[in-house]
Amino acid sequence: MSFKNLLNRYKHVWTLLYGVLYLPWFLLLEKNVTTDFNLIHVPLDDKIPFCEYFIIPYYLWFLFVAATFVYFFFYSRREYYELCGFLFTGMTIFLIICTVWPNGLNLRQDISNVNNIFADLVKGLYKTDTSTNVFPSIHVFNTLGCFIALFKSKGLKGKHITKTFIAILSISIILSTMFLKQHSVVDVIGGFVLALLMYLLVYVPNWNNIFNKQKAA
Repeated sequence: MSFKNLLNRYKHVWTLLYGVLYLPWFLLLEKNVTTDFNLIHVPLDDKIPFCEYFIIPYYLWFLFVAATFVYFFFYSRREYYELCGFLFTGMTIFLIICTVWPNGLNLRQDISNVNNIFADLVKGLYKTDTSTNVFPSIHVFNTLGCFIALFKSKGLKGKHITKTFIAILSISIILSTMFLKQHSVVDVIGGFVLALLMYLLVYVPNWNNIFNKQKAA
């Protein structure tokens, strides 16, 4: 297959340019939002114990999101665009919220006396990831976005074992954000609310009918 044919077949690769917008904006927030921010905290946060073992599903999030993108990129252009519309719109809303309303946490505990490979991984996470720009939780939002897209995918119709695994992984990832003290319950709820809004925007309207009616008008 020639490069021209390959590009024509996968011309939706242009969507990856969103990273040019997202990454610099996010890194700028991480650099500048350090001490002066709105503290997010509710009493329920204090009742959730720290559990270093949740670092496993927390890190699996990166593989989960990447694998979902790759699956839809090659399986269905339409479903891929729906996933991108869902995630990229929500992630942009997240950036806007953190820009106009800087936010952060003080939930992290001293785990220097916890010595095992899982705790060491958490310590590494704490060093590289700040506890700011947390609302709504992108970890939760993107997990829900991938979960919804996969469960609605025609390619997974009838594959109950695969869907069960996806559901368990998604629940574990969401719980991990709180058990690792990376997010407040408020952040998690915010991620659910944002996912609901994006679902109503992306999946509820019949966009094909809407576009066809506009063309016919």
